[in-house]
Amino acid sequence: MTRFPHLAQRLFNTPIAIHPAKAEVVMAALADRLGIARLFSAGQLVALRPQAFDEDEAAAQRGPREDDTNGYRIVGGIALIEVSGTLVQKLGTLRPYSGMTGYDGIRLNLLAALRDPDVQAIAFLIDSPGGEVAGCFDLADTIHSLRGQKPLWAILDENAFSAAYAIACACDRITVPRTGGTGSIGVIGMHVDFSEALSQSGITVTMIRYGAHKAEGNPYEKLEAAARARMQSDIDTMGELFVETVARNRRLKASAIHGTKAETFLGAAGVTAGLADAVQSPDQAFGALFRSL
Repeated sequence: MTRFPHLAQRLFNTPIAIHPAKAEVVMAALADRLGIARLFSAGQLVALRPQAFDEDEAAAQRGPREDDTNGYRIVGGIALIEVSGTLVQKLGTLRPYSGMTGYDGIRLNLLAALRDPDVQAIAFLIDSPGGEVAGCFDLADTIHSLRGQKPLWAILDENAFSAAYAIACACDRITVPRTGGTGSIGVIGMHVDFSEALSQSGITVTMIRYGAHKAEGNPYEKLEAAARARMQSDIDTMGELFVETVARNRRLKASAIHGTKAETFLGAAGVTAGLADAVQSPDQAFGALFRSL
């Protein structure tokens, strides 16, 4: 149970680059675990508790497992780096676990594969709704700066949304399956206001602060207009960074990226929008990369 408040800190009142539908599922799954549901009377909040979340919790308690020295597999001279689930800044493991992948693990795997004499090319196998903004664009810049040393392909094994797309677009080439998705080039922030629910429960939280903006946007007080404006400014700054990153990496006009309005694109529509290079299944894409070597 001690993990859930930590997760809440990484979800609320901070910019995240994640598909909105995934954010809703995560929030609903966490609601009961964080005690949010108990603040509401029956019928006012339905806390979804998918089986996958219970499995993730069990995996988190077991901790990460590393089966070998590297966090990637080599097949036919191609290093396969898996990027799946929710993306976080620091996971402390080279492989995805508990439904998450860490930017720290992706970076270490990439650098190791570039130095590995047995690796001729690198494929990021991506299926992710996105995740944390923190660390995302630094990693995207790193990947982009390493273009030309070895072929870097983003092979979508369904979706690369939001932060996952920021990683994909840094590669030399992006392939997407017919039923896969690209896009969601945007940033969101979620603020939770418990003040009314706490008041109805007879609970009063008094914030004692030094500095007018200290604890601004906390969940125990109404979100003031000035605080909301400052939070929106941060979101806008992150969003513009996202647009500039994609425009540079994909050689598109920023106006074209703005025009997507954080829309997601299915299969060939992503190619038409310039967000992917080809519609291919993962097997077809791997075969194409192998033949190119």
